[in-house]
Amino acid sequence: MLTVDFTRFPLAAGDRVLDLGCGAGRHAFECYRRGAQVVALDQNGEEIREVAKWFAAMKEAGEAPEGATATAMEGDALNLPFPDDSFDVVIISEVMEHIPDDKGVLAEMVRVLKPGGRIAVTVPRYGPEKICWTLSDAYHEVEGGHIRIYKADQLLARMREAGLKPYGTHHAHALHSPYWWLKCAFGVDNDKALPVRAYHKLLVWDIMKKPLATRVAEQLLNPVVGKSFVAYATKPHLPKAEA
Repeated sequence: MLTVDFTRFPLAAGDRVLDLGCGAGRHAFECYRRGAQVVALDQNGEEIREVAKWFAAMKEAGEAPEGATATAMEGDALNLPFPDDSFDVVIISEVMEHIPDDKGVLAEMVRVLKPGGRIAVTVPRYGPEKICWTLSDAYHEVEGGHIRIYKADQLLARMREAGLKPYGTHHAHALHSPYWWLKCAFGVDNDKALPVRAYHKLLVWDIMKKPLATRVAEQLLNPVVGKSFVAYATKPHLPKAEA
């Protein structure tokens, strides 16, 4: 289940990509399949080891084209172990809402992104996320949980302040918003509640089968209740005098 829309965020074979806070690796895997040279970085060592196993399995199965590379590594988003201007593309998906120093993370991403490079940032959308916070303290008051809710204009302003030039936005995963509202209403850790179990089955069916009816429904509902807000931006080239 991808949050970044690669029809709006073009990726060329050979692009050097950083998936920052990669988690289970969903975007890193897609970039690898598209022929990129991928670095998947996360502070969670257990998840990174799983991502590395999947990269190896994908290579063995021939899922990545010739020339594509993939590396999984532990790291700190506020102190990236890469030189300036290292990547053509940076993706940070559902991460910034967890980090107190979001300006510091943006500064590091801009530092390692090449001039002319592209960045995709996704965060929980304000409205659906606010409902979750209202329904359940346990949803966000956990170690490493969500510490802020972004409004769209606030995130875009942060990106501009960091030196990025936003060029497009959209919302994603409308069908997932009701699931999280149910989880928050019945207990975040209560997976046995009948409405939660029933809706989860619907989501699994949708992800596996991709029926036309739910694809159309989600497209129609995304502008209204899309769970994620997605912003795309470029890092401008320096003026010749500064360069």
